[in-house]
Amino acid sequence: MKQPQGFEDAIHPSHVCKLLKSLYGLKQAPRAWNAKFTSYLPTLGFTLSHFDPSLFVKHTGTDIVLLLIYVDDIIVTGSSSTFVQSIITDLGEAFDMKDIGKLTYFLGLEISYLSNGDIFVNQAKYLQDLLKKAAMVECKPCSTPAKPHQQFLKDEGVSLQDPTTYRSLVGALQYLTFTRPDIAYAVNSVCQFMIAPTDIHFGAVKRILRYLKGTSHYGITYTSSDMQLLVYSDSDWAGDPNTRSSTEAEYKALAHSASVVSWIRQILKDMHFFLASPRLLHCDNLSALALSSNPIFHSRIKHLDTDFHFVRERVQRGDIHVQYVPTQEQVADVLTKGLYNPVLLQHCSNLKLGPLA
Repeated sequence: MKQPQGFEDAIHPSHVCKLLKSLYGLKQAPRAWNAKFTSYLPTLGFTLSHFDPSLFVKHTGTDIVLLLIYVDDIIVTGSSSTFVQSIITDLGEAFDMKDIGKLTYFLGLEISYLSNGDIFVNQAKYLQDLLKKAAMVECKPCSTPAKPHQQFLKDEGVSLQDPTTYRSLVGALQYLTFTRPDIAYAVNSVCQFMIAPTDIHFGAVKRILRYLKGTSHYGITYTSSDMQLLVYSDSDWAGDPNTRSSTEAEYKALAHSASVVSWIRQILKDMHFFLASPRLLHCDNLSALALSSNPIFHSRIKHLDTDFHFVRERVQRGDIHVQYVPTQEQVADVLTKGLYNPVLLQHCSNLKLGPLA
C-alpha cells in the first residue's frame, strides 16, 4: 500500500490514507450500501420477513408493498401503483437511485409480460453466456438432457487433470434450474461428482448443454389461479448405484417437502396471504404415507432421526394433508427421472414449462 500519486506526504512518506466511507468500485461498497439501505427501510414502515432476509413488507390498511433486495438491486411491487410510486419517491429522496421501470431483467432472469396477463420467465441470455464459456455455441442440439435410465459410477472413466471447468459449468447449470426444472435431474446427477469428475461425467455435462442449445427459448409461464398450495414429493435415492438406500428415502423426502411447505406458508403470511385450507402434499409411495400418519409403524423407524418426523407432527396438527397420487400423475417425477416428460407438467395449473407463447 502506498500514498496516491499527487498526494504524497513528504514528512510522513510511509503513512497511508484511512478510508472513512465505502466508495463505489471497492469490494465492500455494495455490502456497506446494502446495510445502510436495509437499516433505513424500517423508518418508512417496512418490516423484515423473518423467513426471507431479502424481503421487506409494508402493510397499510388494504394496501401492501413488497420490496425485494439483492445487494443493490431492488424490486418493488404492491397492490396499488400509487402506493408503490410513493415508496419509490421516498427512497429516491434518501438515496441516489434510478428507476428503470417495469421489471424485465433481474439477476439473469428475463421477464416477459404476455397479452393475456401471464408472466414468462427464462434465462436465454444467461444460457448463451454459459455456452460461450463452455465453447459450445455452435454445438449440435440433442432432444433430452440425459439418456433414459443412465446411471453414473464415481470411478468410471478417466479423471480430469483440471476439474475447474467442470465445477464451474455445473455450478452455473444449478442456477439455470430456476427456470428450467426439466434439467434438474440431469444437473443433480453431475453434481454428485464435483470432487473427482471424469471424462464420462464431463460428457454428461456437455449433453445437458447440447439439450439447452436446442431449447434456449424455453422457460416458465406463470398464470393466475386460485390461491391453493399443492406439493408433490418424490424420491429415487434407492436407484442410486453409489449410495443405495431403502424406501425410507421416500419418507425423508416427504419430511423435507413438509418443511418447505411450512416455509412457504410463513412467507405468504408475511405477505399477508393466508391459506385457510390444509396444504395438500402428494406422494406416490403408500409406505411413506403410512409412516406419516399411522403411529403403529413407529417401531420400524426408530433408527430415523427425529427431524424426519416433522411431517407426522404437521399431519397430526392438521397443517398438512398427505394424499396418494398415481405415479403417472406424479409431477415431481421430472426431478427424479432421466427423461423429461412434458405431459407431467400439464397437471400443474399455474406452472407451465415451454417456449414463449
